[in-house]
Amino acid sequence: MGKLDGKTAIVTGSSRGVGADVAKFLAAEGAAVVVNYRQKAPRANKVVEQIVQAGGRAVAVGADLTTRDGVHALVSAAMENFGSLDLVVLNASGGMESGMAENYALLLNRDAQINLLNAALPVMKADSRVIFVTSHQAHFIETVPTMPDYEPVARSKRAGEDALRALIPNLAAEDISLVVVSGDMIEGTVTATLLDRANPGAIEARRAEAGRLYSVAEFAAEIAKMATADVESGHTLYVGGSDYFK
Repeated sequence: MGKLDGKTAIVTGSSRGVGADVAKFLAAEGAAVVVNYRQKAPRANKVVEQIVQAGGRAVAVGADLTTRDGVHALVSAAMENFGSLDLVVLNASGGMESGMAENYALLLNRDAQINLLNAALPVMKADSRVIFVTSHQAHFIETVPTMPDYEPVARSKRAGEDALRALIPNLAAEDISLVVVSGDMIEGTVTATLLDRANPGAIEARRAEAGRLYSVAEFAAEIAKMATADVESGHTLYVGGSDYFK
């Protein structure tokens, strides 16, 4: 018996990286998982296949979270395929990609997070949970400077976190909790790669400052644990980066 038997989870941005590993960890605990992708269907389908082969349940859903249709497609998929929605992991983020609109970071990192939560709330059960995944570079942006190339993204992610925290009273009325997981720079993520490309040596420098960096799988495991952790709504789990607290 897994800790999440009979539960259904949506994990945004879960066709690869941290989101994909979170989806697998949740499925291993018994959750049925909606695996979300924006463009890379083969990657998402592979994640679903791995979950199913391991005895779990999952479905891949293509959805652009910055659109109304996208967020509703994810919620509909959870209800139509698995009949419930008990956990939403807000993992998808971005803003450093080329070719996007100037306001894309804010649309994805703040507005899409709120829109998805608002779409999910009417069908989420009591004792459900929302997990927002962020970075120390964003969470501490008001007190700890970050790299100039990342600052617009960091500020948009902090805006998303603040907007979600403002909804805690509304969530409490429905017996739904919000947990934030903030991680230091994570080895092997798209964001870390883009930052290192813009600032060669950035990953190595951050590794030297922090002592070590968490891997994708290690960070995903910490996020997945928060699905059932006995913590109060609004709790923040810090993963790595102890120098941020000095």
